[in-house]
Amino acid sequence: MRRLSRKKALNFVKELDAFPKVPESYVEATASGGTVSLVAFTAMALLAFFEFFVYRDTWMKYEYEVDKDFSSKLRINIDITVAMRCQFVGADVLDLAETMVASDGLQYEPVVFDLSPQQRLWHRTLMMIQNRLREEHSLQDVIFKSVMRGGPTALPPREDDPMQPLNACRIHGHLYVNKVAGNFHITVGKAIPHPRGHAHLAALVSHETYNFSHRIDHLSFGEELPGILNPLDGTEKVCTDHNQMFQYFITIVPTKLETYKVSADTHQFSVTERERVINHAAGSHGVSGIFMKYDISSLRVLVKEQHMPFWQFLVRLCGIVGGIFSTTGMLHGLVGFCVDVVCCRFKLGVYKPKGISILDGHVNSQTPLLSENNEH
Repeated sequence: MRRLSRKKALNFVKELDAFPKVPESYVEATASGGTVSLVAFTAMALLAFFEFFVYRDTWMKYEYEVDKDFSSKLRINIDITVAMRCQFVGADVLDLAETMVASDGLQYEPVVFDLSPQQRLWHRTLMMIQNRLREEHSLQDVIFKSVMRGGPTALPPREDDPMQPLNACRIHGHLYVNKVAGNFHITVGKAIPHPRGHAHLAALVSHETYNFSHRIDHLSFGEELPGILNPLDGTEKVCTDHNQMFQYFITIVPTKLETYKVSADTHQFSVTERERVINHAAGSHGVSGIFMKYDISSLRVLVKEQHMPFWQFLVRLCGIVGGIFSTTGMLHGLVGFCVDVVCCRFKLGVYKPKGISILDGHVNSQTPLLSENNEH
């Protein structure tokens, strides 16, 4: 009884076979079938090879949420060279609450404004990259993924000793400000506290010495990340007049960056530039200098690096193999059908009507009209 039950179970399982085997005696191998199989295997290998590179690649996913962090400080990283002597200029920050931020974190270093040949080559390369970033926004994803292993973005030191006098001032360092709108500016004279804000001692500086030609080697907000390029890095402006104002209107967006190499809180920003000559007689009022007015967005951007799951990679591979097998099989059958039709070898069926000819009014047929065994 057990053998009978096992046999019935085995027969039942055989009936469920969705892949019936064809005996080899009924299989006929053809040259066309072998060619199609070779093409199919080659296509599967190529597509599987390319699919592996797609599996290895990553992409950046952007999400948005309300920034709930209001108590922390915002770090401003600065490296600007102004074409004036350090004793004639001063830099500070005044936020929206009329709070003057101490500029103790900034250093004033006398330098030469003109770049050396090697530095000028580096600067031109940086500007070419910046122009491409403005045209191709998708390159920003490549920069995010190359954080911590990208090339240095700071201006390299001079390779020679300058023979000309030190006619410029490099202002570099960092400041911590409140997370409210503010104004970072560089103008004539050192800043002094004032009951209604602050003031600069500019009366002792001659207007003929005003020259706010400047080069922004680096300007960023938040944590500094190697390999990240910011919109104003490499910006260089040359004055056409002694009394000239340069304005940068900056919108800062808090950003949380999470890649497979680094996780950091940084800030992206967009900027609009404006410059004009101060001429009170012509109605163009203001103060000569460099003014960076920034505002902070209430939204926070989450940038996450994502990777294709392994199970999805296997599903795509199965789709490639099955799709190519099915497609090449159908194409092979269709081409064979067309060849049979064109070559007049297509058969209508096994049973064909016998040929009947009529000559001189007589019927000639191999089949007798009346059977000899018919009974009268």
